[in-house]
Amino acid sequence: MLQTAELDQTDMVQIQPPFPDADLLHIADLLSPAERRRYAELRDVLQREIRPVAPGYWNREEFPMGLIPRLAELGLGRLQTDGSSRLFTGLAYMEVARADVSLSALVGIHNELVVGMIHDLGSREQKARWLPGLEQFTAIGAFALTEPEHGSDIAGGLTTTATHDGDGWVLSGSKRWIGAGTIADFALVWARDTADGAIKAFIVETDRPGFSATKIENKIGLRIMQNADIVLDSVRVPEANLLPGATAFEKANELLRDSRAWVGWQAAGIQLGAFDIARAYALERFQFGRELARFQLVQQQLSEILGNAQASLSLMLELARIQEAGRLEMVQSAMAKATTTRLARSSVALGRSILGGNGITTDYEMAKLFGDAEVLYTYEGTYEINSLIVARAVTGKSAFV
Repeated sequence: MLQTAELDQTDMVQIQPPFPDADLLHIADLLSPAERRRYAELRDVLQREIRPVAPGYWNREEFPMGLIPRLAELGLGRLQTDGSSRLFTGLAYMEVARADVSLSALVGIHNELVVGMIHDLGSREQKARWLPGLEQFTAIGAFALTEPEHGSDIAGGLTTTATHDGDGWVLSGSKRWIGAGTIADFALVWARDTADGAIKAFIVETDRPGFSATKIENKIGLRIMQNADIVLDSVRVPEANLLPGATAFEKANELLRDSRAWVGWQAAGIQLGAFDIARAYALERFQFGRELARFQLVQQQLSEILGNAQASLSLMLELARIQEAGRLEMVQSAMAKATTTRLARSSVALGRSILGGNGITTDYEMAKLFGDAEVLYTYEGTYEINSLIVARAVTGKSAFV
């Protein structure tokens, strides 16, 4: 058995702790060799170049337009169209969230709800016009579904209208919480056809007369993401802007199914980020003459954070498997989103506790994650709504109303 002095000396010469990437289950090893190399490069760039500058933008509620070309170079604008495996795509979402949750929201919405929607539901002309720019991040789109008075009940409550008029459509209404709404080149607007009551989707360029977007200020989380209130004041779009594959709310629900799965990867990423910060702090911070990492209560909290993160990651691995097989259903996405975001909330709270007073300032990053976790818990379907989706599926009884 090592004596105390020997143990101290062993620890002192140790350059970094075991499992520096916190992948205790070796999930990255399941990628192909080519994707494994790409994943390693992605993680390295995100940690070296993106994570260190993110807190400043977060504090200022400012969007880092200068970082977008770097994200494009990493291929993060075309995850939906470049043939990547579902596991690689999920791990990419996870690593962006590990570096910054707001940027992961941009990357996820961009791929799952914008690129995916145009690729799957758009016309040949719409794909040709928008996909090349979107894949290179030289164009940015917004997904405009939620409204000021309708969030969880949007399927039945959507009030934005689309009226056919001559050779085009006139859209009127309001949208709220629209990610990238103030910086987007176009918005994918869901509206109810005044003729048949069906919910349809339209490409609305943001420079069209009657379109306005106002940044939502004073958020406690996702402060880098430019969420917006959007007003459509009799905005006219041509017939060609109607997405031919998006003529019923069921299509929006399919997109929401996939985006809820994406939030699960975000939740795994924010927990790994919390672990990274908490472990580094515990190893560097001295109290009562020794590192925090030597205290049993701190070790227990670190273990719990990592256990939550690995449980979330394992759940998402299984989700990627069934998604790859084309078997993903809303109940599975809802379960994953609800479970991982609940664990994320707990993990960042433990991380904040480890940092003590320093945990409440973004100078040490954990406070930033603490706020961002609250957004993950709520958006893309609240925790409660996703829980009810799961319970309805396993009981056959609806408790929504």
